Amino acid sequence: MPVDDPVQHERFMRLFVEHEREVLRYVLAVVPHLPDARDIVQETAVALWRKMTEYDPTRPFLPWACRFASIEIRRFLRRAEQQRRLLDEQAVEVLLARQEERAASLMTRRAYLRECLEELPPPQRQLVRGYYWEEQDVDALASQTGRSTEAVYKALQRIRQALFECMNRKASLEGAST
Repeated sequence: MPVDDPVQHERFMRLFVEHEREVLRYVLAVVPHLPDARDIVQETAVALWRKMTEYDPTRPFLPWACRFASIEIRRFLRRAEQQRRLLDEQAVEVLLARQEERAASLMTRRAYLRECLEELPPPQRQLVRGYYWEEQDVDALASQTGRSTEAVYKALQRIRQALFECMNRKASLEGAST
């Protein structure tokens, strides 16, 4: 990918920034020392940037990025093993496999959450958006909606419960169909 292509650069940056925390969590499961994990994430970003033209935008970015992270983890551990003998290869493979499962599970849960949010009535969806995305406090939301602060707290609690139940329902339906 040409580095000077601003559209490709922006696309990559948006994808990577959106998933950087999950990639860091993935790395931290195997390399718990935060500075080392951050170095690995940085090397992962460089590798992803170099291979961005091979990314299929119809597929989820996080599993693709985690595959690169697993390569960088293995490189780091090979270097570190020579110095410190951190983990044996089997333990690393088990940890990486578990993290890949968790990453896939997280992607699925996020998809369920998006679907469930779309199913909420617009006033409830706006309340969630105001509280979680726009980070408005409950007093501001109460003022905007003409409700009491307590009513907003209770509404958010009911919405969270409804979203939780919706996501569980979707998960059990998918589990029954596979």
